[in-house]
Amino acid sequence: MSYLTTPLHTGRAVTDAAPLGVGVPGFAHPLLAPTEWAELLRLSRGLTSTGTSHRGAGPRGGAAALHWAVLNVARGPGVLPDPHCLPAAAQLRDAGTRLLGYLDLGCGARPFGELVSDAHRFLEWYKVDGFYVDRCPTDRTLLSETRRLTTTLRALRDGAHLVTGHGGHPHPGYAEAADQLVTFAGRWSDYRWSQVAEWTADYPPGRFCHLVHGVPRTHLEEALRIARWQGAGTVYFTDRLDDGGAAWESLPGYWDEFVSRIGPGISE
Repeated sequence: MSYLTTPLHTGRAVTDAAPLGVGVPGFAHPLLAPTEWAELLRLSRGLTSTGTSHRGAGPRGGAAALHWAVLNVARGPGVLPDPHCLPAAAQLRDAGTRLLGYLDLGCGARPFGELVSDAHRFLEWYKVDGFYVDRCPTDRTLLSETRRLTTTLRALRDGAHLVTGHGGHPHPGYAEAADQLVTFAGRWSDYRWSQVAEWTADYPPGRFCHLVHGVPRTHLEEALRIARWQGAGTVYFTDRLDDGGAAWESLPGYWDEFVSRIGPGISE
């Protein structure tokens, strides 16, 4: 199969991979997507909408399949606490969800002070557990500035979980700047033929995330196999198409099937 490219060094095998988990890159506002937030809460509590139990040893005692969910109020925390996001965030935290505040790095263009200010607002208003740093650079020249930011974010909250959203494989030095790296974010038509960078084999699967839109239901199993082969530990697949960045804002049409295939019981 063409996507099984660039052999990884001995030891990386599909059967040795850790169980996959779900990372939700950011549903729409709770007023616009009440079903999505309700399903996220069900998954946090260890249930799908059908009532099937998936409870296990998650990152904070919640559902094992849910690794984290991103809170994106308005391309960040907004200028004031949102009266609808506040209770939604509190419910998820109480259910054991690892909640990440959305920070837009702007490919390295946003001022450091603005990003730190947004981080403070997320922590003060929504008590987030870490941050999803989107549009993160990939080249070596901006590595030091990115590390400066992630070091500061860790200082703001003890034990902060940091995910850097590169969208592709960055310079290997970025692996030390965050807990997880999004090394693929894009279309299924690109993902199914994608190659994995050889340097990723030096890290466990839990360090990498793949976010793929436009995945047909008939190719869901294939997408899961690709993710595990390429060493991803956290994934989000949807059949929604990207329309101005809206692919992640609503549930995939096969949500129940998707989450039921994630976790310790998945068979490869």
